[in-house]
Amino acid sequence: MLEELKMAVYEANMELPKRNLITFTWGNVSGFDKDKGLFVIKPSGVEYDLLSPDDMVVMDLDGNKAEGKYKPSSDTPTHLELYKKYPYLGGVVHTHSKEATAWAQAGMDISCYGTTHADYFYGPIPCARALTTEEIQGEYEKNTGLVIIETFEGRNINPLYTPGVLCTNHGVFTWGKDAHEAVHNAVVVEEVAYMATRSRIINPAVVPAPQNIQDKHFFRKHGENAYYGQN
Repeated sequence: MLEELKMAVYEANMELPKRNLITFTWGNVSGFDKDKGLFVIKPSGVEYDLLSPDDMVVMDLDGNKAEGKYKPSSDTPTHLELYKKYPYLGGVVHTHSKEATAWAQAGMDISCYGTTHADYFYGPIPCARALTTEEIQGEYEKNTGLVIIETFEGRNINPLYTPGVLCTNHGVFTWGKDAHEAVHNAVVVEEVAYMATRSRIINPAVVPAPQNIQDKHFFRKHGENAYYGQN
């Protein structure tokens, strides 16, 4: 079942240690087949060097395991809520990458200080609020997804223009048109988090880049008038 998607999700998961985005098993990637209403995700707690494509777990949008010998990632309910709310997403990534997670632990958005950030994210990378005691003690992973959605809906943020979020005291989620693009965006979040930290150290009074340069860099790569790259 979904053999091509399993391979793609496996390969995307293997990019996480390769790109220094995870330590041990602190991360996961999923990929969504919208037509079938199924997604594939890494199994919970299995070492990366022991994984194979056949180990990937197939889930439906009701949270039922459709195929797989292992339990799915403990973060599966978070991925599920994002796919249910935004069915145009094709892949979701979760990491505890160092630089971006430092911002999450500080409970701060990553402001757009330059064009590297603006090439990929329109405006700040938001930091979702902390979960309440009831949310943590209840369906914690599901509620993490709901708080991410609350953040985007409450701030009127387009998930396609801002393909990532920080979760206070936790870590990072990113997404994209497929699992590969979701990992690419996770790499970008980590890089711009590092740049933002260094910028604030060098100049504690630094302010976000002017909106005109943010707009220019984002919309030359995104939207109907984009002209960056090849046709």
